[in-house]
Amino acid sequence: ADAYENGIITVDNFENASLEKNSTSPTCVTPPPPGCHVSIRVAGGWVRDKILGSHSHDVDIALDTMSGVQFASIVQAYLHTLAQEGKIPKSQSNKKIGVISANPNQSKHLETATMKILNIECDFVNLRAEEVYEEHSRIPTQQTKQFGTPLEDALRRDFTVNSLFYNIRTKQVEDYTNRGLDDLLMHRMIVTPLDPHTT
Repeated sequence: ADAYENGIITVDNFENASLEKNSTSPTCVTPPPPGCHVSIRVAGGWVRDKILGSHSHDVDIALDTMSGVQFASIVQAYLHTLAQEGKIPKSQSNKKIGVISANPNQSKHLETATMKILNIECDFVNLRAEEVYEEHSRIPTQQTKQFGTPLEDALRRDFTVNSLFYNIRTKQVEDYTNRGLDDLLMHRMIVTPLDPHTT
């Protein structure tokens, strides 16, 4: 994210990411706006498992200012750069990005990018907002906003123990429900972040 924010990695419509070393003016069509900072959070099960000392087979990355596909393109460009510099094997830099499209008819509101990084399955998605539904339906309407806050996302998760985030920049566990850590470590209970009928 730092390389993108500082104009070192540029992305042309987030379909082809490229590295521009010592470039004073990024050549990408969609450069980061001035002052843009991407907050990167590991979400859900990985955080829960690490706190419990368990191994996790996949990592879910939640982003606050760009889509998962956009960020996965930046990660792909960074891996390519590391391979060119000899810091990782070239075989680790040619990772394809899979895209799971949004499908409101299946209550899947957000597009998700997936890729394998150093043999770990990673999913990239933006933070979920509170969804707006038609009456008597669980299918989100177009009025649902694209980017949510960490609190909105945490409250949309199934259980408080899965609503925990690990903020990559601050290196801190974030518990926006103010109950996830207690439910995980003290109460050892599965509880929904909101009333179960609401969630």
